[in-house]
Amino acid sequence: MSRLVARLFEVVSRHATPRSVVLPRRIPVCIRPVSTSQGLQSLTRYNETTDWQKKLTPEQYVVTREKGTEVPFSGIYLKHSEVGMYHCVCCEAPVFSSEAKYDSGTGWPAFKEAHGTWARDESLASIIRRPDNSLGSAGTEVLCKNCDSHLGHVFDDGPDPTGQRFCINSVALTFKPRENNKPDMDEQE
Repeated sequence: MSRLVARLFEVVSRHATPRSVVLPRRIPVCIRPVSTSQGLQSLTRYNETTDWQKKLTPEQYVVTREKGTEVPFSGIYLKHSEVGMYHCVCCEAPVFSSEAKYDSGTGWPAFKEAHGTWARDESLASIIRRPDNSLGSAGTEVLCKNCDSHLGHVFDDGPDPTGQRFCINSVALTFKPRENNKPDMDEQE
């Protein structure tokens, strides 16, 4: 069989011009991709066995897993002003503090910075940024670092001191109020 292939290759290469012949090459091990699967792969601890359609409502699934957007001015957290923490609806990772929330007038909850951000360092935050051109222009998508759920987008037209506006879908969040009135365990003893 290999003789037949070699002979066929020889006959074809005689009649072809040098520019049209593309010889198969072995890719050196040092530049082979680590992953052999197709598409953009997660750099996080995404659990492929989770059945998101069973865990989430249809609207939550479309926004977080299919990168959808809720209707502007319809989210439950748009005018929400209680003190506490906003968590990812998929994995419950803390993503935004109510202290960073403000009214941007855009129709979605807006935050100055992600929870865990120090100055402009987001290495300890529970979010990651990814370039996104789906809006018709270059933008930046905001994802949960723990489960890759789509939370919203970030823009550079926010208030001082960060100058950022995290425009986040309400259905991608859950809220847990701060518990100020509970005594510490040491005080009870």
